Amino acid sequence: MSTFHIPDMNCGHCKASITEALTQAGADRVTFDMTARTIEVSGLSTEAILIKLDEIGFTASPK
Repeated sequence: MSTFHIPDMNCGHCKASITEALTQAGADRVTFDMTARTIEVSGLSTEAILIKLDEIGFTASPK
């Protein structure tokens, strides 16, 4: 499982967009901590996650 900080993630729409993009890319699991603005993802490489997030307009950094 990989953890990423996404500073611009702040609402349910962000959560839905991220979940859809990563699930379609093959993620097994995506969990959110909206307060800390972090996600945990399993089933994809760090590079694949960062590319997918960038494609939908989110800047992320691995934690």
